[in-house]
Amino acid sequence: MFTDFLSPAQCVGYLALLLGVCAFLQRQDHRLKRFNACQSLAYALHFFLLGNAAAAASSLVSSFRSFAAVRTRSLWLAGAVIGVNLLMAFWLVHSPWGLLPILAACLGTYAMFRLTGLPLRLTLLLGTVLWFTNNLHSGSIGGTVLESFVGVANLMTIARMLRQRQRQRETGDLAAADLPG
Repeated sequence: MFTDFLSPAQCVGYLALLLGVCAFLQRQDHRLKRFNACQSLAYALHFFLLGNAAAAASSLVSSFRSFAAVRTRSLWLAGAVIGVNLLMAFWLVHSPWGLLPILAACLGTYAMFRLTGLPLRLTLLLGTVLWFTNNLHSGSIGGTVLESFVGVANLMTIARMLRQRQRQRETGDLAAADLPG
């Protein structure tokens, strides 16, 4: 199932791994989005080299989405990106497995454009589960490790954010503690 550990495809997957871990260690949303955009570019090349067209195309669109989401929270643009992902599904998905990266990208798009803080990270965590499953099926070593680390890193960041929220509540900074993030 997994190809040569040092093949060009797997090496690009290792780069995506590094960028993805960096992304989900960020507590600042804009930094998370920038790192995620770079990780998605590496993922696009990785899945292209592995022959997974749906995941490659979805990753390429996700990179654009993450870069755009740094500057805007436009519902219209989020809908357009989700629409592009769904159109790609008609052309590129040939089995139920191909739906996993498309669904993950749609969730990620909604999260990147419309959510902040904890809701952003929780929605991305669900996308991580979908990508993890896709990567196992695709034979992606770096991608499988990436999604494992991303899930753990995201959970750690969520825990830190929850602890920070709890400290704010305990110190009486209720306005900050009740923010959506």
